[in-house]
Amino acid sequence: MTVIIDGETLSINHIVSVARDFKKVGFSENSKKKVIKCREFVESLVAGEKVVYGVTTGFGAFDNVFISKEKSDKLQENLILSHSAAVGPPLPEDVVRATMLLRANSLSKGHSGVRVVIIETLIHMLNKGVHPVIPEKGSLGASGDLANLAHMVLVMLGKGEAFYQGERMSGTQAMERAGIITIKLSSKEGLALINGTQVMTAIAALLVHDFQILIKTSEITASMSLEALKGTARAYDGKVGRIRPHNGQITCACNLRRLTAHSEIMESHKYDEKVQDAYSLRCIPQIVGAGRDALSFVKEKVEIEINSVTDNPLLFPDEDEVISSGNFHGQVMAISLDFLGIAISEVASVCERRIERLVNPQLSGLPAFLTEKEGLDSGFMVAQYTAAALVSENKVLSHPASVDSIPTSANKEDHVSMGMAAALKARRIFENALYVVAIELLCAAQGLDFRKPLKAGVGAEAAYELVRSRIEHLKEDRILHYDINEARDMVFSGEVLEAIEKVMGELE
Repeated sequence: MTVIIDGETLSINHIVSVARDFKKVGFSENSKKKVIKCREFVESLVAGEKVVYGVTTGFGAFDNVFISKEKSDKLQENLILSHSAAVGPPLPEDVVRATMLLRANSLSKGHSGVRVVIIETLIHMLNKGVHPVIPEKGSLGASGDLANLAHMVLVMLGKGEAFYQGERMSGTQAMERAGIITIKLSSKEGLALINGTQVMTAIAALLVHDFQILIKTSEITASMSLEALKGTARAYDGKVGRIRPHNGQITCACNLRRLTAHSEIMESHKYDEKVQDAYSLRCIPQIVGAGRDALSFVKEKVEIEINSVTDNPLLFPDEDEVISSGNFHGQVMAISLDFLGIAISEVASVCERRIERLVNPQLSGLPAFLTEKEGLDSGFMVAQYTAAALVSENKVLSHPASVDSIPTSANKEDHVSMGMAAALKARRIFENALYVVAIELLCAAQGLDFRKPLKAGVGAEAAYELVRSRIEHLKEDRILHYDINEARDMVFSGEVLEAIEKVMGELE
């Protein structure tokens, strides 16, 4: 199967399949016609020496400097060289691949004025595994992710650095080894390649995909903790959601009812005198459900952005019109990424509170720190410390980047989105949350060990059995770092979610 880009139909699943599974990319024939038509329009503007920003003028504060058609190609190359000023560690391979795909898809809509060869070069790089070294920092998220994207373009020109077949090398070497012909930029093309929100949007698209898995998995680990702590599913009754009908709350409660269905543990204590559970158990639908609603909002914005044109100026050949506008401004992605980071942070935060209840004998009715040799062994004591450290870090990272701004380019660009800062923060929050959910998975499984021979509900029990097929019961102290990493990988890969859905059908 090949993902065909046409500027209209790219999905988040397509992005993941190309970014991580190396699915091949193709180019729609109908889109090629649009690209060719728009390119002919650009060439007519240059030939007529019309004043068009970034085509026959300088950039940013130099927009009042006219550039002759003889120098227009040099203008584009200089743009890439001067803007290749990003710093920091390279972005991960999947983010780089998603960025290249999104940039090619945006250009294929036929409003950016590039030649077909520009898009085809990006596609060849994706299909042959040439991945530019793109430092992660330097974008203000306003005239797009300029600095980051410039490093991507360097490799197209046979400059900069790239990873190819696991080795870091010069852009020239990577392109030669892959058998890809480097390009020489022509009018408008340098600007079209770097003037866009594709890096922050690539991170957002991958995060939306990953958080969809994590939030469902957090409901699974929550159901395991509920069982281990002898909680009740009564608060998840469908009537509760009907009189406060937030979609996320209703969906989460439904999943929790299904996960705990036919529970022998719950049946064993349903006549106990306890009236209600703590919020970290009773309010899971209200807390995690709010995260689900945030995810739905962000997903909608990302799906729009990945099929949008975000460079400047915009070309409308059918109307014989050029419009200098601001589609490159990343505010919509910046706010969305901040919102997503907050939602992920809160899912992890309530997860950590359940971990504390599991290890605290005054709250759980289980052995202290889930160990049978209290005092001699520390059990999961410090695993909870780790979870607490991670959620506390996430609280700091959840401060929004999108409310910040700093003027640049001689105050021509006087409001910026800081969307890339929001993206990098959200990625870090997600990584921390992964570990927190993994720690709850381990602690809840250990708690369920102490409830044997009684079984948990169908979904919670399936998750427990998966964990025990991979990670042994903690009989005595051992290096928990390895167990946590194993559990983290099971969560991130979707293995936990997949195992449960095989037993009880797809979670909503």
